[in-house]
Amino acid sequence: MAVKRSTAVIVLAAIILFSLVFLFRAKDEMADFEVNYKAGQRIRSGETLYRTADGHWQFKYLPFSAFLYLPLTLLPLSGAKAVWFMAIALASVMIFVISTQLIDIKETKLFSPTFFAILILARYFLRELQLGQINALITFLLVAMIWLLARLSRPSAGAAGGALAGLSTALKPYAVVFFPYFALRKKWSSLATALAVLGLAIFAPALFYGWKGNLVVLGEWRSSLSASTPPLLSSQDNVSLVGFLMKWTQDLSMSFTICGVILAALIGLVLFLLLKGTRIPQSAVLDGFLLLALIPLVSPLGWDYTFLSSAPAVMLICRHYDKYRRFWRGFLIFNFLVISLSLYDLMGRGLYTVFMSASVITLNFLALLGYLAYLRIKGHA
Repeated sequence: MAVKRSTAVIVLAAIILFSLVFLFRAKDEMADFEVNYKAGQRIRSGETLYRTADGHWQFKYLPFSAFLYLPLTLLPLSGAKAVWFMAIALASVMIFVISTQLIDIKETKLFSPTFFAILILARYFLRELQLGQINALITFLLVAMIWLLARLSRPSAGAAGGALAGLSTALKPYAVVFFPYFALRKKWSSLATALAVLGLAIFAPALFYGWKGNLVVLGEWRSSLSASTPPLLSSQDNVSLVGFLMKWTQDLSMSFTICGVILAALIGLVLFLLLKGTRIPQSAVLDGFLLLALIPLVSPLGWDYTFLSSAPAVMLICRHYDKYRRFWRGFLIFNFLVISLSLYDLMGRGLYTVFMSASVITLNFLALLGYLAYLRIKGHA
C-alpha cells in the first residue's frame, strides 16, 4: 500500500510539474512537434512528406509516423501541442513506473534508484518535452514490451510484446535492435508479430497515396534520409558513435570504418551477455535495458536527448550500486555528475560547446554499458 501511495504522489507531482512547464515554457516552443504536425496535415491531404524546401526542419521518419499525428491535425496547433505534451509527459512518468516494477524497487524513501535516475537524466526528458519529440513515447512502448516478456510467459504476451516492438520500429527505425534479440532468444511469436506490424505500417500510407504512390513516398524517404544524414553526423548534439568519431577525425570514411570495428565489438559483448543470462530468471530485464541504452549510441542520428532511453539502465545500476567495488562506485558517481551537470546554463556557451564538440557524453554512456555488463557477469541481473 505504501508503494502504491508513493507512486500516486510521484505521478501527481509530475503532472503538476509538467503542466507548469508547458504553460510557462513549452507551449511557445516544441519545434519538432510542429514539423510532425505538418506531416500529419500533408498525409491527410495525400501530399508528399519529404521536401528539400523545408531545410533543417524536414520530416525524417517513415511515412507511417505521420499517421500518429493525423488525429492531432483536427485540433488547432496550440491544442495539439497541449495534447502531445501531456502524452509525452505521461509516457515519461510511465517509463519510471514500469521500470520500478521490473527492477523490484520496494524502497518507499525519497532517495531511491528511481529518484536518482530522474535527477541524473532530467535534462534529457525536459529537452524532449521542449522539442515535442517522440523518443519518450517509443521508450515507453519498449519498456512495456520488456515488461510483457519478463513478467508474462503466455504466447499472447510474446505476440503483444512483438507488436509493440513493430509499432516502435515503424515510428522510429532504431527500435529494430530488438528484432535480432527475439531471434536469439527464440521468441518466434514476438518476432513474427513485430515483422507483421512493421510490414503493415510500411504499406498503411497506401490508404492516402495508393500502392504506387506509397512506393514513391518510401523512395523519397530513403533519398531524403541519405541526403540529410551525412551533414548531421558532425553536429554538436550528435552523440552517436559515428558522430563521436566524425568530430574527432573529420573523415567520413575513417569514421565509418572505426565505427564498424567498435560496433562489431559491441555486438560481440551483447551476444556474450545475452548468452550469459540464459539461466538467469527474468533475464529479459537487463537484456532489454541494455538494448535501450545502446540505441542512442548505434543510431547514426542519436541526439543527446535520446539518452533518455537509458533511464531504466540507470535505475538498474543505481539499484545495484552496492555490488560494485569502492573505486568503481566513486567513478560511477563522477560519471553521473558529468551527465547531470553538463548543462548549457551551468557551463556557459564556450565550455558547453567544447564539451559537446568533443562528445564527452558519448563516453559517459559507453561507461554505463560496462556497469551493466558487470551485473550480468556476476549474475546480479
